[in-house]
This record gives sequence, C-alpha cells and structure tokens, in this order.
Amino acid sequence: MSLLTNPTRRAALGTLGAAFAPTIVPSTVFGQSAPSNKITLAVIGTGNNGYGMLEEFLKDERVQIVAVCDVNKEGPGYWDGSVRGWGPAQRLVQEKTGKKGCVALTDYRDVLRRADIDAVCISVPDHWHARIAIDAARAGKQIFCQKPLSLTVREGRMMSDEVQKAGVVWQTGSQQRSDPSFRRACELVRNGRIGKVHTVRVGLPGGCPDFGKVASQTAAVPVPEGFDYPFWLGAAPEAPYCPARVGVNFRWNFDYSGGQLTDWGAHHIDMAQWGLGTDYTGPVAIRNPRAVFAQHPVYNTATEFYFEAVYENGVKLIVSDQEKRGITFEGSEGWVWGDRGKHQASSPEICSSVLGERELHLYESANHNRNFIDCILTRKPTAAPIEVAHRSVTIAHLGNIALRTGRSLLWNPHAEQILDDPGASGMLDRVHRAPWTL
Repeated sequence: MSLLTNPTRRAALGTLGAAFAPTIVPSTVFGQSAPSNKITLAVIGTGNNGYGMLEEFLKDERVQIVAVCDVNKEGPGYWDGSVRGWGPAQRLVQEKTGKKGCVALTDYRDVLRRADIDAVCISVPDHWHARIAIDAARAGKQIFCQKPLSLTVREGRMMSDEVQKAGVVWQTGSQQRSDPSFRRACELVRNGRIGKVHTVRVGLPGGCPDFGKVASQTAAVPVPEGFDYPFWLGAAPEAPYCPARVGVNFRWNFDYSGGQLTDWGAHHIDMAQWGLGTDYTGPVAIRNPRAVFAQHPVYNTATEFYFEAVYENGVKLIVSDQEKRGITFEGSEGWVWGDRGKHQASSPEICSSVLGERELHLYESANHNRNFIDCILTRKPTAAPIEVAHRSVTIAHLGNIALRTGRSLLWNPHAEQILDDPGASGMLDRVHRAPWTL
C-alpha cells in the first residue's frame, strides 16, 4: 500500500484535489523503507527521456517505482541509437532497487486503473500527451509530463483545464525552471537591471539531427515483434512502419511533434516568458515568418526558421535558429543572456547585482524531479505548472503555423484565437483518428 492509497494518509494528502496542506505520518512510525512511506510512481513511455526520468526518480528515497509502461518491449532507435523499451526499463528498476516488484505494462490505461499508483511520469511522443494526461488527471493521478506540453494549442488548453479541474499536482518537464542560471538571468530582467526591455532573442538549434541513427531507414518494413505500432500511432494518421518514423526521431514529423521549434522552443521560449513576466498570457502577433523545411521521405519540420512574436507593450521576441543559443534580453540600459548553467550581462555591475529583500525573487527549485515529489507532499505549486507550460508552447505552435502558411498572424491571447485567418485558425488543432478522439 502506497503513501497516497493508505485511506488515512490519502485523506490527509487530499490526493484528488483538496487544497489543504497534508499531515505526514513520521517515518519513525512506518520505518524508512516501508512501502506506505513512499510515493508510488509509474513511468509511461520508457524510451528517449522516459528512461532518463526513471533513472532520476530512482535516486529519490521518497519514491517507489511500481510500474513501467511502453508499447515497445525493446528495440533500437532511441537516443544515440540506444536500445530501450519496457524491458530495459524494468531491468533498470530491478538492478537499482534489488527488487522485482516493478511490473511492466503496455497499455497506459492499465496503469491508471491501479489504485496503488499515486503518480505518473508521462514521457511518450508529443501526439500522445493530451490523451494520457487528461485520462490521468481524471483518474486522480499526480502528473509529471515531459515537454513540449502539447501537439496543438487546443490540446494544451484542454489539458490545462482538465488538470486544474481535477486538482492534481502537475509538473511539466521544463527543467530550465530549476536552473539557477536561468532564474538569475530572469530575476535581473524582472527587477529592471537592464532597464526597459524592448527585444528578446531566442536561439534554438536547427536541422533534423539523426539522434536515433535511423534517418536512412525510410522503407516500409514489418513491425518488430514486441512493438504495438498501431497503438504508437494512436490519434495520428495511418502511416507505414519504418524505423525512421519512431524512436527519438519522431520529433521531425508534424504528425507527432513540431520539430526543433517545439522541442527546444518549449524550453527557451519558456524562459522568455519567465523573464518578461508573461507566464499567463502571450503575444498579440506573429510576424515575418520564414523557414526551410526538411526534404526527407519522413521528416517535414522546419530545419531553418525565423519569426517575431510581438507583445501588446511592443516588446519583440525573435525566435530563430540563427540567434545565439539560449535567451538574450535586451533593454534600454544593457542586456542579459542565459543558457543552461551559465549567464552573462553587458556589464559586471549588472551581473553581480544583489537583489534586495523587497525585490522580486522568482520560484526557486534546485532539482526539477524532486520538486515534483516535494509538491505532492506539500500541495504547493510546482516550478512548471501546466498553464504556464501551455502559454509558452503556444508561441512555438503559433510560430509553426505562421511558418507553414507563410503568413503573419494576429493573436488574441485571452480568447486564444487567431484573428481574420480561417485557414490558420484551423491549424490550432488536428484531426484525431478514432478511437483516440478527445
């Protein structure tokens, strides 16, 4: 019995949405290793980032991994051509814990039906995020979901509404919110150290890198044994199986993701929103889009791109693969640049500036995964709430719509509508193939 499924302690934690803080039974009552003293977690999607997330959660003494789930038993095509799936994931849990209590499942719905699972980590391809997240929220599970949050703007809105309605704890895998260098850069901007901000430059990688070492394998071949490919496709259009389509390289096809713009944009655009203080809104226009798209039998996302997102106050956010990697804030009195683990400013005085007690101090998290578990126990907001993630990735989605149509867009961030362009508005969502309609 887990910490959250014990009736007494479940009531204390308010698992299914109560807003009060919990009373945790001291570990001296149960013993440090008692199962009832741990958050029970299942990882849904054990290729790519899911396997790495599994490794991280195994380091947290408050967590017990009780299930892994994937439509693929075991196969290549993941990061750096590695072999992953539910088989390697289950073995990893057994090796790290010395126990055989972790079950392997192939259908995420079997995970959500289990009363002994408190929380789930969703690390599946982007086109599956919405369906699994909504079902998990309705099942009362606490949720960590990888970025980019959604495949479309409309999916993101549905996800955020359902999660907030369910009252479950949510953490988006936007781990730069737990990076001290990004936090410091954004704090300097938010506290006026560079004066009035007028331009923000977001530098993302371009291309369609062959992370899975399968880009040349585009011919239709039989589906490998142990891989439920129809389930992998889910709501996406029918398509023949080939190794280039699945694994980590799924990101380069619009049926499953949005290319580098949503992959890395979900990170760096998120930092732009944080630094501008626009976490719960967005720009009013997308202008001057231009792009080069992949010329490949399977991949079709942008390999080179540029667009400007303009906010109501006139601030211009430039997103391009040609800008300096990371995020640069430019103001009337200087600039601040940040990237993972490092930041710089236009002067030593700005960089070393000390924030006063009454100045703005942004949410501080030292470890993104542990922050999720902390918030399950305290019921406090996480470092990367779902509505914040939705607003950030919406800019990437709008950028892709502008790039694909070749048109500038007018956007109402309050109503979340594209104005005066029915064709572009139709791209705010995708057709979901039955039975996986939302």
